[in-house]
Amino acid sequence: MPSTPSRHHPLWSAAAVAIALISVGHRAPTAQSASPAAQAVNPDAAAIAGFTERVNQYTALHQKLEDTLPKLSKQATPQQIDQNERAFGALLQSARKTAQRGDLFTPEITVVIKRLMAEVFGGPEGQKLRSSVMDENVKELPLRVNQRFPEGIPMATMPPAILKALPALPEQMQYRFVASQFVLLDPHANVVADFIPGVLPVK
Repeated sequence: MPSTPSRHHPLWSAAAVAIALISVGHRAPTAQSASPAAQAVNPDAAAIAGFTERVNQYTALHQKLEDTLPKLSKQATPQQIDQNERAFGALLQSARKTAQRGDLFTPEITVVIKRLMAEVFGGPEGQKLRSSVMDENVKELPLRVNQRFPEGIPMATMPPAILKALPALPEQMQYRFVASQFVLLDPHANVVADFIPGVLPVK
């Protein structure tokens, strides 16, 4: 039987060099060798991802608390619906009793949202969009995080053109304008989850 070449045999050395060259040729590209296009990152991506994660955490709490309440029938009266909403709101307020402005709208996502809204309202349809929001809006209304939305105060609807520019939300949450404030509302509980002052242009 022929003997196996030793590691110092010329044939062994040549094979080792060939394998090493093949390995180098198939190695995954490093960050330095990646193309500029591959390295380009959406500057808003991290802020939006962080915001989405915080909203998802809030939504998980929302669902956990909502599941503890009796289910309303399709024939529920307005009074029963109101009682259920208030009970749910009280649960959320208790669970988030230390909540502060900026817990969901951190400085990073606040910068992104203010810029996106400035682009929307500064565009060709900006004045028309602002007018449509102000049709159902109030001129001034101080808000606090975790408060129940005040009774009898209209909540301005959000035109599709505005919603299209914003990060998507789960069905348990809504964006609203209240005066110039940009609000993250929990409509099931009618509670202000967070808000950003001074987003809607004054004129």
